[in-house]
Amino acid sequence: MDVVGAGLGRTGTLSVKTALERLGYTPCHHMTEAVRRGELAERWARVLAGEPVPWHEIFAGYRSTVDWPAAARWREIVDAYPDARVLLTVRDPDRWYDSMSATILAQAYGDSAMDRAVMSLLRVLRPSQSRLVEELRPMLDDFFHGADAAARGRMPTRAEAVAAYERHVREVQAHVPADRLLTFDVRDGWEPLCAFLGVDVPDEPFPKVNDSASFAAQARRMMAGPRARSVLAAAASLAALVVAAASVAIVRRREGWPGRARPSRRRARPRWGSGPGTRRRRPGRPRPRASR
Repeated sequence: MDVVGAGLGRTGTLSVKTALERLGYTPCHHMTEAVRRGELAERWARVLAGEPVPWHEIFAGYRSTVDWPAAARWREIVDAYPDARVLLTVRDPDRWYDSMSATILAQAYGDSAMDRAVMSLLRVLRPSQSRLVEELRPMLDDFFHGADAAARGRMPTRAEAVAAYERHVREVQAHVPADRLLTFDVRDGWEPLCAFLGVDVPDEPFPKVNDSASFAAQARRMMAGPRARSVLAAAASLAALVVAAASVAIVRRREGWPGRARPSRRRARPRWGSGPGTRRRRPGRPRPRASR
C-alpha cells in the first residue's frame, strides 16, 4: 500500500482514484470496488460489524485506497501501513453536506416503502453487497453521532454533519506527521499531488469525474447481471398474473358471472299469518282458498 486516503467520501474521491491510477498507483480501492466485488463487500461488512479482518486481506493487490468505507477506519489503516503516504481530500463543508445528503445519507437513512422494497430485492440479487449497505448506517452513526444513543439512526442535520467533517479534518492533521500528509482539494489539480508523490505531472487535464452520476450508475449496476434479470423477470411475471387475476375478478363482479354466491338483497316475503295485522291461523285448520 503506497497511498492511504483519509478523506471522506464525496470529497472528489472518484476523481482522485482515477488520478492515482493514471500515476501508476493502480488499482486504487474505492467504494465502487467494494460494491462491484461480492467477496470484498462481504469482508468490509465484517470489518464494519466489528469482526477482526486482516487489512492485507482487504487490500490484497491494491496500491492505494480512497473513499468510504476505508475512510471510516483511516487511523487503523494509516498505522497498519507506516510507509504509505496519506492523502486527505477536502471540500467546502456545506457543499460536501449537499452531496452527501443527496446520495450516501439518502441511501443509508432512507426508510420509505420504496427504500425497503429496494433493499429486499438487493438481499436476493446481491446478498454480500446488501450486508455492506446495511452496515453503512451504523458506520455513519459512529461518525456523525458517536455515543449519542438518542441521535443514532437519524440522518444528521447540516450543523451536525459539518461539525463532524471539520472534526475529522483536524484529527487526521493532528495524527499524521506533516511530512507524510497532503491535504488536497481536487481543484488544485496535478501539481501538488505529483509533487507530494514525487512523480511527473501528466500532460493532460486532471480527472473530473461526476461522483453523483457515478453513484446512481453504480446502484443500477448492482441490480444488473443474469441473476438479477431472471429475478426481475420472475417478479414482473408474477405482477402480471396478479394484475390479470384482479382484472378478471372485477369483471366477474360487475357482470354477475357465476362464482361465489352472494347474499340476495331482496326482502323476504312474510310467511302466512306472520305479518302484522294478519289473522293467525289455528293449527290443523285448512288454509282458506280464494274464490273463483
